[in-house]
Amino acid sequence: MKLNTIQANAGSRKSRRRVGCGIGSGHGKTAGRGHKGQKSRSGGKVMRGFEGGQMPLIRRLPKRGFTPLQRKEYQLVNVAQLANFEAGSTVDAAGLYAAGLIRNAVDPIKLLATGEISQTLTIHVSAVSKSAVSKVEEAGGSVSLAEA
Repeated sequence: MKLNTIQANAGSRKSRRRVGCGIGSGHGKTAGRGHKGQKSRSGGKVMRGFEGGQMPLIRRLPKRGFTPLQRKEYQLVNVAQLANFEAGSTVDAAGLYAAGLIRNAVDPIKLLATGEISQTLTIHVSAVSKSAVSKVEEAGGSVSLAEA
């Protein structure tokens, strides 16, 4: 096989439709846009959510609450998920990422108290619940907060 002999499979490359090329082409005159109206004009677009002058759905629905722009999204890890780590080891973002417990090693991590823990671990996370701290310390481990 040589690069100059390679061809696409038959039918895989379709030629573009040439509109406005005469009446006999089947796509001449109005070029498939119909007659008159906003969508037949060049640059004529209808904005997203426009409902022909009717009050749009997004404006009819009531707005409730508040969405903070600087909200912190934590990656949640439960105490029970730390059972796979060896006793005496240090658990941090890199270790949790390697174990597949978090999506990435950059976003802040919060430790929650669901489940039980038996091994002694040193844990470095961005946030932790009080009950999770007590469970880890009962097992002989420690929790330290890293900067989020």
